Formats: sequence, C-alpha cells, structure tokens
Amino acid sequence: MKRARIIYNPTSGRESFKKELPNVLERLEVAGYETSAHATNGVDDAMEAAKIAVERKFDLVVAAGGDGTINEVINGIAEQEYRPKLGIIPAGTTNDFARALRIPKDIKKAVDVIINGSSKFLDIGKVNDQYFMNIAGGGKLTELTYEVPSKLKTMIGQLAYYVKGIEMLPSLKPTHAKIICDGEVIIDEDIMLFLIANTNSVGGFEKLAPDAKMDDGKFDLIILRKTNLADFIRLVTLALRGTHLEDDLIIYRQAKLIEVTTEEKMQLNIDGEYGGLLPGELINLRQHIEFFLPEEF
Repeated sequence: MKRARIIYNPTSGRESFKKELPNVLERLEVAGYETSAHATNGVDDAMEAAKIAVERKFDLVVAAGGDGTINEVINGIAEQEYRPKLGIIPAGTTNDFARALRIPKDIKKAVDVIINGSSKFLDIGKVNDQYFMNIAGGGKLTELTYEVPSKLKTMIGQLAYYVKGIEMLPSLKPTHAKIICDGEVIIDEDIMLFLIANTNSVGGFEKLAPDAKMDDGKFDLIILRKTNLADFIRLVTLALRGTHLEDDLIIYRQAKLIEVTTEEKMQLNIDGEYGGLLPGELINLRQHIEFFLPEEF
C-alpha cells in the first residue's frame, strides 16, 4: 500500500482544515493510501516534517495551509535524492501558489485533485540555500508584504497590498541594485523593487507576470525603476489588467539564472516572507518536484 503524510498548519484559514482532517484522512485511505498527519507547531516545523517524510520514503506528501506552509514543505523536499509527489490543499489567506496551479480552495475539491492522480513536474527556485515556489523579490515596496495584517488580507485580498503600497510609498527610498540575467547586466541603478516570478499569481495579482510558465526552466523578472506616487498608482492599474510590462518604468526579462547585488542593505522576500539579506544568486531548478494538479492546468 502507498503511504501519504499530511503536513498541516492547524491555525491557518480560521482552522478550516483542522475541522476537515478526519474526512481527508478517510478519503485518502479509501483511495489506497496508508495516511498519517503532522500538525505544525512553529517556524520550520513543516520543513522538518517534510524531511522526515523524505527519509521514510512516503509516496505522497500533502501540504495543507497557506503559502508559508507550502514553502516550508518544498524546502524539506528540494534537491533530495528521493522526492515524494506533492499534493496541496490551500488553507491560508492569499493562497497565491494554489491559485496559480488552479487548485480549488474548497478542501473537498482540492482532495479530489490529489485522488484523481494527474501530476506534473514543475520548476522551483533556489536562492542562497533557500527554495521558493512562487516569488522572490527585493526593494522597499516588497516589504509591505510583512506590513499588511492577515485580517486585512483575508477581507480585501490584493486591495490590501495596494492600499499599503500607497500609504508607504511617499516615505520609501529607492535602492541601488545591479541585476544580471544569464550573464548580461540588465540594470545598475536605483530601483523601487524587483520581482522574480515562477507563477503568474503574486500577492493576489493574477496578471503581474502574465507569461510565467512553471515548467519552462525560466523565471520572469520584473523591475520597477525609481518612481513617484502618481506613476505607482497608474502602474498598479495597468498591472490589474496585465498591461504594465510595456511601460517605460518597468524592465521585464526571462532568465534561468539571476544575480542581484546591492550597495546598501536590501531585504530578500521569499514567497511573501522575510528571506534574509541580499546579495543573492537565484537559480531555476527545472521540473524539479512532481505536483498533483487539476486537469485544466
């Protein structure tokens, strides 16, 4: 019999998954998996639980929670000699990664995706010995991810980031950065932010990187040059429609390897969480982990 390990955050999404856990266990058992569960209880616990699942050669790991939980599970699986298949049950606030994969937020429907058994190998990113599945970025504007309260994100979604960005922009200073893509210097000047996307869904904006593909071995790099409040509002409006990439204040490239160096302190944002300080070398690990996905993906 195949074995499955559910790694879940008991506090995410108003404890919605915790309430459904008995039903999920039963459905996976009926589908032919000997199934057990691990409730996370702190930072990096999901990562350690995933490493144990790798060591014990579970056939399937199910990550149930928000983007942070999924990121930790991927960090436990990445670059291991043996890597189990990964199923995702979105139970967080924004669920950017699950949205990009078109995995339903409804728990029962998300379990259906796993049980139906369609899977595909997808890219992940690596930077400074950390891994990400969705986004890496830097610049003062990316730090608004930490500033937006979870309750506000739950209530108004992407609008919460927009509101916070407008609030913070007048006090933000650009940072000088040098960014190299596949050996070519793309920019060496003051910027407001850079985003390195592996999917098209970032901070609730589903058209921020409209051409991003998760199995092509390339990142989509978006750089915002030094800007003012009026231009920022205009660019956000364009981003909602996915027409921002042609603007003169935006630099857009696709690359397998991206190097970022800065003359001053710049934080690294990984999948919406603090990821240390730059400089960094970002590498695309092509088709690295096998995910269960809905047929429409």
